[in-house]
Amino acid sequence: MSEEVVGEILELPQTDYQKQMPGEEEEAVAQATEISIESVEEGNVQFQDEVSAVKQVLFQDQDDDSSSSDYGSHDKPGTVLQRLMPDGNVLFPDMFQTNQLLFYERFKAYQDYMLGDCRTSEVKDFTAEYLEKVLEPSGWQAVWRTELFDVLIEVVDVEYLVLKADVELVTPFLCETKGCELTEESVKDLLEAKEHKVPVQELYVVYDESGEFDQTALAVEHVRFFYKHIWRSWDEEDEDDDFDYFVRCVEPRLRLYYDILEDRVPSGLVAEYHCLVSQCEEKYKEFTSLRNNISNSDSESELDNISMVEGLKMYDDLEGLKRKLKIIENPLLRYVLGYQVNSGPQFNRAKGPRPTGERMVHVVSSSMTVSQLQTLMRDKLCPDFSGEEFELQFHSDPLVAVNACYEGDVVVICPGHYSVNGSFSIPDSIELEGFGLTDEVVIEKVGKGDIFLDLTGANVKVSNLKFVQHDAVEGILCVRQGKTVMENCVLQCETTGVTVRTSAELFMNICDLYGAKGAGVEIYPGSTCSLVGNGIHHCKEGILIKDFTDEFYTMPKITMMNNVIHNNEGYGVILVKPADLPRMKKTTEADFQDESKENGGQKKEADEEEVPPAEGCGEGNNPFREPHTQEHTEGNDVITNELVATSSKKSQLQKKKMIELGLTKADDDLMSQEMFVSINGNHFKRNGKGSFGSFFY
Repeated sequence: MSEEVVGEILELPQTDYQKQMPGEEEEAVAQATEISIESVEEGNVQFQDEVSAVKQVLFQDQDDDSSSSDYGSHDKPGTVLQRLMPDGNVLFPDMFQTNQLLFYERFKAYQDYMLGDCRTSEVKDFTAEYLEKVLEPSGWQAVWRTELFDVLIEVVDVEYLVLKADVELVTPFLCETKGCELTEESVKDLLEAKEHKVPVQELYVVYDESGEFDQTALAVEHVRFFYKHIWRSWDEEDEDDDFDYFVRCVEPRLRLYYDILEDRVPSGLVAEYHCLVSQCEEKYKEFTSLRNNISNSDSESELDNISMVEGLKMYDDLEGLKRKLKIIENPLLRYVLGYQVNSGPQFNRAKGPRPTGERMVHVVSSSMTVSQLQTLMRDKLCPDFSGEEFELQFHSDPLVAVNACYEGDVVVICPGHYSVNGSFSIPDSIELEGFGLTDEVVIEKVGKGDIFLDLTGANVKVSNLKFVQHDAVEGILCVRQGKTVMENCVLQCETTGVTVRTSAELFMNICDLYGAKGAGVEIYPGSTCSLVGNGIHHCKEGILIKDFTDEFYTMPKITMMNNVIHNNEGYGVILVKPADLPRMKKTTEADFQDESKENGGQKKEADEEEVPPAEGCGEGNNPFREPHTQEHTEGNDVITNELVATSSKKSQLQKKKMIELGLTKADDDLMSQEMFVSINGNHFKRNGKGSFGSFFY
């Protein structure tokens, strides 16, 4: 080793080594080397100790988190809960905030901890086992909440299987009444009558900073939510008990609850769902009461036989209600089959004619030049509305103009782009038309909401307008009742397109409809729908015809002529119907097969038909051109045959039903009057699954 290297190690100048005696040089070098090695080793040990200390400090919180009982832990359910300060005049202690859990939190709790893969008959046992694992058996306080009062209690024991808690009043006595007067003695008497047992679902756990009762508060919340929003009393008698209850019932009902909470379900559909649940609960109570009475009766009297017949009818009604609930709870079937639902905003009442007798022409324009006004007067107002009964009124907002209308009024919308925050509800017979080219008169919906145009007037006409929909919950236009005529309109959809409800009439001519994430046109049982010369394209399905095989529904009257239905993701036309009809007997099935042969057989699906463009016109030009010389295309024939065959099945069921009721003669003419009107001249091109298909449920 050179003197320069040794000097660097000892951090001494090189001249100091040169002053030493030559004989002492090697000894000095050896000593310097030993000192440097010892220093390096001591430095390494110290460095490693410091690194370990730093790691311990940096990752201490992470280690603590992994061992804590956070909701995402694989060891225990639960999360760190927030404090809730109760409202009211009584100074109750703070409680745990548990009513704002997210979807995935509840989903995980039910799937992983509470229910797992249990069957319906095992729900109570699994719930009791879950509570026994996570619920503190005693030593915690809660507010016992009922419809009449809130009172502070302490839990001394829990009976897990029956979901009851043994409780005692807390001193000092804290109670808040709701429209009644209660004293401490009266509450004690009530507890004595209940043997000091109250439902676990009615308890709201008092907040504790130690975190010892976090799991208890969460467990009580999960049980409370489950029996309030998920569990149904008739679930116990579910015929599909061999299947996973969580997958069949819990998950779809939980998703529906959060879809409703986040405004992803139309308000009318929500109201109908809650109404159906109430009806089903009431019907189930009546059915179980009647069944118990029959079971307890030992006689075989005529009265018991009548009760049996009533019970069977009640059971059929109950099954029908349950079936409708399942349709709404299923996110796929919710919009495909939920056609009994009065979804959408509740329509306004019709105003009728204006009391003074005159009719108003509402002119809508954001701004207008003198020349534009002259053109409007010359081409529209003077020729059509020069009578003394007409008056003019000007608006800048088309929604305000429509809301100001009475029976017989006319709304003329001048060219422009109008942004509307709201929905058009038209209960009176009015005309809504654009002045100018269709693409120049644009009405665009902004903001979330239900339906865009909700039509219930006896005779409504909409023409020469373009409607644009964004961020919608329901479709762009719904004809609920009355008659609506649409001509030369463009409909840029967001969810579903045009809906024709039962008993309503729609005559849609030379319109362009596209962009629907559902069906472009939905046709309900008992409606009248005429589609002539329209373009329906780039939708999930082109036209969807709802199931009309049920005995309660009449068949729709459908006219489809010269429409171009193309580039839809699914079928051009799809018919929704049940996979099997439970009332259909083997004898009638044979009749159906004979009728099917007479009608030329049935096909579930037809191949797409590529129609060559008209002479002198490119394929992309004029989608409303005259039909090709081949008048009855393959797609039209398949649709007609399928609809007629399905109508025949319904006819057979109705005849059989009439015979069962003692009516010996069925009116064939009545059924023939309800047959479909006309389906021909339509063109189907590049639809993902073909021109026609059936959706079985």
